[in-house]
Amino acid sequence: MASSSRNNKKYDVFVSFRGEDTRDNFTSHLYSALCRQNIQTFIDDQLNRGDEISESLVNAIEASAISVIVFSESYASSRWCLDELVKILDCKKEYAQIVIPVFYRVDPSDVRNQTGSFGDSFSKLEERLKENTEKLQSWRNALEEAASLCGFHSPNTRRESELINEVVNHILKRLDEVFRPGDNNNQLVGLESTVEKIESLLGVESKDVWALGIWGIGGIGKTTIARATFDKISRYFEGSCFLENVRGELQRPGGLACLQQKLLSNLLKDKNVILDIGLNFRRLGRMKVLIVFDDVTCFSQLESLIGSLDWLTPVSRIIITTRNKQVLRNWGVRKIYEMGPLEYHHALELFSRHAFKRNHPDVGYEKLSSKVMKYAQGVPLAIKVLGCFLYKREKEVWESAINKLQRILHPSILEVLKISYDGLDDKEKNIFLDVACFFQGEGVNLVVKFFNASGFYPEIGISVLVDKSLIVIDSYSKITMHDLLQELGREIVRQESINPENRSRLWHHEDTYEVLTHNTELLKMP
Repeated sequence: MASSSRNNKKYDVFVSFRGEDTRDNFTSHLYSALCRQNIQTFIDDQLNRGDEISESLVNAIEASAISVIVFSESYASSRWCLDELVKILDCKKEYAQIVIPVFYRVDPSDVRNQTGSFGDSFSKLEERLKENTEKLQSWRNALEEAASLCGFHSPNTRRESELINEVVNHILKRLDEVFRPGDNNNQLVGLESTVEKIESLLGVESKDVWALGIWGIGGIGKTTIARATFDKISRYFEGSCFLENVRGELQRPGGLACLQQKLLSNLLKDKNVILDIGLNFRRLGRMKVLIVFDDVTCFSQLESLIGSLDWLTPVSRIIITTRNKQVLRNWGVRKIYEMGPLEYHHALELFSRHAFKRNHPDVGYEKLSSKVMKYAQGVPLAIKVLGCFLYKREKEVWESAINKLQRILHPSILEVLKISYDGLDDKEKNIFLDVACFFQGEGVNLVVKFFNASGFYPEIGISVLVDKSLIVIDSYSKITMHDLLQELGREIVRQESINPENRSRLWHHEDTYEVLTHNTELLKMP
């Protein structure tokens, strides 16, 4: 059975163990370590058990993605444990359940062959049930099969803490395999290789404190990539926290205290942590932590949340997503990953999953889908918004919607892209609007001369627009911008007035013709 069919399991892990051997030592410590990693674990704490395995226990085994079998010296003296073992191996065959044996102070060969002190325990049970040969044989077969699986061996000389760490890390990796997003995932289409690049840039194995910036326009997928990377590598850290939408949260009343509380409680795994930044940062200074600050717009936001990087241990990692490159410079971030648009085939697949609930367009919708791709230009936000908007609509509606998009930006896309524009000063806004309406593809020197004549201080203004991913200076020294950003600028101008003659800029030939033909007021100057 494919791993994707196990994704609805109630428990991540079921632990089978002999209570009198390990309940108060190894198993309790293993259970605590699993809980600290937020691994949903079933453990049977009943001290008094009957002869037959209970129905609730059977259900718990079936409802688990992984079973961990803690073989100890007297494990095989318990009918209950052996029945659990048989059921676990049945689930391995029937549901492809992952089975991980742990040999706690017993030799795997003794479990496999029922020899040594482990075999002595089984012999005592065998003596009591010698007439039930079928049951005994099923137990022998189960012990032999389970002991032949790849697992963990704990000799008497090995520290339990080391063994538990190895077991928990292995379980985390196997759970990643079980619950890893598959082909039906609508978020990471075409971005898997980007996650790998981010991992490489972070250098998880390095002993330096590394801060990595993920930079790009709104809707390009920065948060998605940061979240996927965080989910993949957070298990390697003692504490981790993903602070989403820092910009938005800090605008709310009490937002700073709320984010600080979340940061400290997540990193320290303490919901009741006292909000004493100095005290807690000293505690965190001894830990290996991973922190993601998502959607940061200015340096002061980071400064208020974390102060500086000085208190972090050399193996900690910070990820910052932002639309403003200057934020990363101010923070001393040397490694910056610029998010680019999706390649066409990945963009089409992502669109199809939202518009058609499959990996490719329906028959007859190929050309219409191609027009949407040309409009979205590889921006995941636009692709998903338009896919959802066009889902189950007739071709005539598609045609109308696509024609409308050539003149009017979709509100959901406008809302996200406009955040960067709103952060500009008045002169920077005017430069952005002029580029969107008139100067797309023009040489930067010509544009600078024009803006100098208008008193717009173009050198710093253009630099700010580049840092905020609103424009790009290409290799030919021409100013370019993403088509959606150009539409944003023009839509902002359109919203100045329903009448073209009352707008600050005219660029469309029909609007210009209407204004001049009717001898109305000429264009309002900004």
